[in-house]
Amino acid sequence: MGQRKFWARIAGYGGVVLLLSCGGTQAGQAGPIDVCNCTPTAPASEDFRHDEKHVPLPAIPSQDITVQTMLGWPQTPVPAPNAPRTGRELQLFHIGHAFVQRTYEVESDCDIHAEISDVADPAAPRAIVEIPSDAEYCSARQSFQSELAAHKITLGTLPELGDVSPPLPIDVVGLAFQDDPHATRGSAQVKTIWELHPAVVNITQ
Repeated sequence: MGQRKFWARIAGYGGVVLLLSCGGTQAGQAGPIDVCNCTPTAPASEDFRHDEKHVPLPAIPSQDITVQTMLGWPQTPVPAPNAPRTGRELQLFHIGHAFVQRTYEVESDCDIHAEISDVADPAAPRAIVEIPSDAEYCSARQSFQSELAAHKITLGTLPELGDVSPPLPIDVVGLAFQDDPHATRGSAQVKTIWELHPAVVNITQ
């Protein structure tokens, strides 16, 4: 409980502000979606460590890393479904240069899922970063969607239509998070269960 109060007191990162309640898209939507009006198709109780993923970004200094850094983080035993954040998961990280290879809104929890790599090669190993559906991330979600649209990329809810071609350069700030190694985490190029989640993602070109 003390840790939850700690996160509740921390201000969000940068320009992430409270605008709208994010929380509904039609199943398998290929066209533009309202990223601040999404209703999850699954209850929060079915989401692995749901409460630990849905926290504000802390107002603490970030550490510069790369996707390769994340790929090298060791996989420890899978945390319990309700395990609090510990160790690396309490640290804020910044990836100043990477490429988004695939992105879409996950229908089960409404988080925006992005697979990123250090280089633009679509075969390069990837890690996952996610922008949560929480209200304080609404403006960040809208900004990311608009930046994609400027490059004629439509953010939808179908993973198979989420490939970004050519991959776009991005900047990411987020908290490390060890996910459950379930089979549907992403494409075959995703090579680590470590994520940045929650995260804020900006296209830099």
